[in-house]
Order: sequence, then C-alpha cells, then structure tokens
Amino acid sequence: MKCLLVTKNEQGEVNRRITELATDDLPSGDVLVRVRYSSLNYKDALAAQGNPGVAPRLPHVPGIDSAGVVVESSYNRIAVGDEVLVTGYDQGAGHWGGWSELVRVPGDWVVPLPAGLSLLDSMTLGTAGFTAAQCVNSLQQHRVMPDAGPVVVTGATGGVGSIAVMLLAQLGYEVIAISGKRERVDWLQDLGASEVLERDAVNDSSGKPMLPARWQGAVDTVGGNALTTIVKSLRHRGCVAACGLVAGVELPLTAYPFLLRGVTLHGIDSAQCPRKDRERIWELLSGDWHLPHLKKIRSVTSFQHLEDHVAQILAGKVAGRIVLDVEA
Repeated sequence: MKCLLVTKNEQGEVNRRITELATDDLPSGDVLVRVRYSSLNYKDALAAQGNPGVAPRLPHVPGIDSAGVVVESSYNRIAVGDEVLVTGYDQGAGHWGGWSELVRVPGDWVVPLPAGLSLLDSMTLGTAGFTAAQCVNSLQQHRVMPDAGPVVVTGATGGVGSIAVMLLAQLGYEVIAISGKRERVDWLQDLGASEVLERDAVNDSSGKPMLPARWQGAVDTVGGNALTTIVKSLRHRGCVAACGLVAGVELPLTAYPFLLRGVTLHGIDSAQCPRKDRERIWELLSGDWHLPHLKKIRSVTSFQHLEDHVAQILAGKVAGRIVLDVEA
C-alpha cells in the first residue's frame, strides 16, 4: 500500500517520503478501509513535521480524515463493502491516519457514509466541516437563531471558517467574516458573508472588561485575543462557539460579560465527540444542512503534491479545503 510515512533518523532529523508498506505494518483495529479520499488539515501539517504534540511516536502516517470502502471487518455494525468515513478520535495523531491507501481503525471510530453524501464531499467537509457544524449546532442550542442578530466568524478563509460561513448563510444568518486575506473578500462574499472585516475588528487592546455589544453569536476558529474581544463584544445572551487556538491560548477576561450580559463561551471538541452526537451531526450535513456548493471551497490533490501543500498550510496560505485523492 502507498502512504506518506514520517520517520526520524539516528541524528534526530525528521523525514517524510511516499513509500510502499505491507498491510501487516498497519496498527491493530477492527475495520480495514481502502481509502478513496483523505484531506489536509493544519494538524496534519504538524504531524508531517513530526511534531511530538500531534504525532508522539514515529514512524507515523498523518491524516485525521479518511473515507473509503470497507475491505475487512470484525465489527458487527460495519460490513465489508460499506462506504464509511473516519474523522477525529486518534486517527492521524496517536494512530496512523488517512494519508494511505489503507487504514485499520477501531470499529467505534467508523461512521457509515450517510445517504446524500459522496465520499468526495465527505472529505471536503471532513473534521473541518464536522467542527463547523458542531459550532452552528451550539449556537442554535443557545438560542442564537437567524433572526437574533449577526454572527461573526473568525479565520473565515480556513477550513472550519469557510464551511461555517457557507452553512450559516444557507441557514439564513447574517454572517460577518473576519479575515486578513483581502484578496479573498469576493470569495467570502460568494460563500455567503454579508460583510468581510479585517482582523483588527476582533483585536481590542484597550483592556476594558466589556466592549460595545456587536454580535449575537460567533464561531471562533483562532482563539487568543480574538476570542477575548468577541466575548466582551457579544450582545445579551449571545454565544461564541470556540474551536481553535492558533492565535493563542490565553484568555484574559473578567466575569462581567457572563454576569451582566449572560453570554456563553462554549468549547467545541471534535476529536472525542460522542458517537451518538457524531452521527447526528453527519446526518444534518447530509440532510437539512447539506451544502450543495462544496466545489467553491475544494481543491483536489495527489500524493505527489503533498509536500507543497504542507508548506502552504504552515505558511497560512491555504483557503478552503484540500482533498487528497488517494488513487490519483
């Protein structure tokens, strides 16, 4: 089987190469899947560098997402020939991932491909789309509905952000996109953003415990001062669904926004999302929340071009979603 393998030599240097391995080299698991598509995520780019916080053991195969057809199964809910997808859990981190022609994973990780989704669309969504949908679900659980007021999305050109913009707009929300990529303004508006603002719009440095109320809800994909600013700027009973930390992990806040405006800060954890909730989100993405225009955010690549894409992701130059066509 072909895969991208990350290794470390005797000098401690991390290397990666496309190579052939035997099926027996795969880690243990209940289900063996012939991968048709995977995807590229920031976490995968870190794993491709041998980052010990993501890939604690080398050799390693990155890829937190995979979708394909089952070729072996000892798990009673999954049969040979089923089209399935795997996102989250430990795939591509502690467990070898989807940048491979085959993956072997625990049966509990495997979700049957919902009717209405193709394998290609499922990986265009991947963990990013699953996370975006969880964020929107969180807003609705906290009564942030389309008629409540504007919703701001940070990191709007990224995988989670771009899908959140599309989904919120399709559901009727007024979406304010935050992005430092001015060349992507028209693209974001085409995805459904009512307005596109620079990053400074969520980068308050005044130190004030509260700011003028601007947004009823938010999907924050970056963390740091952007998240701090948003919490301080939420309207009464507003909610921010937070799912990223690329801009920082510190959150200098007082209790004032929570006690005086009754706002909610809801953390979104995709990797360990319970299976029942996981299946419900995928059912939404294949049904009521189906996104018919995923081509707008998708580019498809092959093993031969992974190196270039890893560099682009780490440099922050990628917009939308990159899907790995394993058979290309």
